[in-house]
Amino acid sequence: MAVIPVSLAGRSYEVFVQQGLLDDIADHAAAFLRKTTVAVVADKNARLHHGERIAASLKAAGHEIVWYDIASGEQSKSWTELQKLTDWLLANNIERGDHVLALGGGVVGDLTGFACSILKRGCGFIQLPTTLLSQVDSSVGGKTAINTAAGKNLIGAFHQPALVLADTATLLTLPDREMRAGYAEVIKYGILGDLGFFDWCEQHGSEVVAGDKAALETAVSRSVAAKARIVAEDERETTGTRALLNLGHTFGHALEAETGYSDRLLHGEGVALGMILAARYSARLDLISAEDAERVTRAIEKSGLPCEISSLGLACDGAALVDHMRHDKKMDAGTLPFILLRSIGAAFLHHDVSLDDVAVFLDEQLHGN
Repeated sequence: MAVIPVSLAGRSYEVFVQQGLLDDIADHAAAFLRKTTVAVVADKNARLHHGERIAASLKAAGHEIVWYDIASGEQSKSWTELQKLTDWLLANNIERGDHVLALGGGVVGDLTGFACSILKRGCGFIQLPTTLLSQVDSSVGGKTAINTAAGKNLIGAFHQPALVLADTATLLTLPDREMRAGYAEVIKYGILGDLGFFDWCEQHGSEVVAGDKAALETAVSRSVAAKARIVAEDERETTGTRALLNLGHTFGHALEAETGYSDRLLHGEGVALGMILAARYSARLDLISAEDAERVTRAIEKSGLPCEISSLGLACDGAALVDHMRHDKKMDAGTLPFILLRSIGAAFLHHDVSLDDVAVFLDEQLHGN
């Protein structure tokens, strides 16, 4: 089992990575379960696949579960669902010293984490991520949020979990498309800061997507370790270091907004396209070679992820996509920094990008140029 510490002043915690962790959840989470009743917020599909394993372990340890199910999809990250969940937590007498379990992907983790951050001014929670994307990214680092009409993740808080149990066995129940979407966040760590890991992904990415046990544990543990280092250095994204984790997200969130945050484009697919666009735009600015941009594209394409925004059939132009970007959380004094590349494995924050030029670039990409 890999145990990765996330070292933060006064709020450090550990991420466990291994197949079968949920079978022994009562042991792993024992220090945080102080009451007989345990509240679990679960994605409906995740509960269907893994609920009995969790219930059996907790029941054997003398606990009983109260379940709160939420629907899959970004639509659940809303004001309405936040109110329903907080009302339910209050009705179940959740106290500040309690820990709520979040079972599912990034949507469940974001919604539950945000609810726990504001409930009685903050109670604890434990992340039980069941998708590849959530295991390598959203479950670690303490970013919690909901979506609004103005954009994605614009209302939220930094609220670190007390523990993360990444059971790689849960990934074997995922559809192929979800695995590919999660893999985008794996290869991201290589592209932004670790050429050696990018090389590994080029060689073993297909094994990760196929669910190979050893490849999955390597991919998840190395990704979590990379994110833990960055979060420890810049927890609240004040120095620019943590912003590097948003590689591909500025472009990707604009694409998600244009497709209505729907199943038409999954978050990981948007990130994959966004990283390709970031690499190509870096080449446009002569920051990297066209060959490196093509290498990034081929590595992502090899996993089965989309690599051309022209294939999305968007009824918009580059200016419309840039308008979505103007709502990005990184906007500062009217300017939007972009995460671009100096080389594969060396991302940086570029503070002087012309949005008009980005619109022209996106027009070219939309038309397959």
